[in-house]
Amino acid sequence: MGRPLQMVMGLCAGLLLAGCAEDWGVDQHGRKVTAEQLEDQWLVVNYWAEWCKPCRTEIPQLNRLEAELQGTGARVLGVNFDALQGEQLSKAAAAFDIRFTVLAQDPAPRLELPRNDVLPVTYIIDASGRLRERLVGEQTAAGLQARLAHWQAEE
Repeated sequence: MGRPLQMVMGLCAGLLLAGCAEDWGVDQHGRKVTAEQLEDQWLVVNYWAEWCKPCRTEIPQLNRLEAELQGTGARVLGVNFDALQGEQLSKAAAAFDIRFTVLAQDPAPRLELPRNDVLPVTYIIDASGRLRERLVGEQTAAGLQARLAHWQAEE
């Protein structure tokens, strides 16, 4: 087999393997959230609901954190606790002025997150998909930055 053919076959195999990672569903705008977008990223996964008062005051902090994390290898993801979908999810996210990605599909099974019955709750997931910390109650951008820095320093 010639060298160019081996290179093409290797490239094809790599592309096939890269396509094996399952996408994360859609966001609050109906846009696909690809595996590639979140691959090798630290994730701050926050569960919120419309009826949760602390969630209302925490969301601006999460918006700030998402802006601060741009280009750092970390992202904020939201999940609606009541599993709102489609137009309902879009309206709720807009009413809260959420500026980070809200997943329509709960990532708990994928990330092996423990069941939670209290809100708000935030999980810190490392770049390899491992749960590092579960934070119950309202969080601040500064507090979450500190927790992320703590875990990233242990890498």
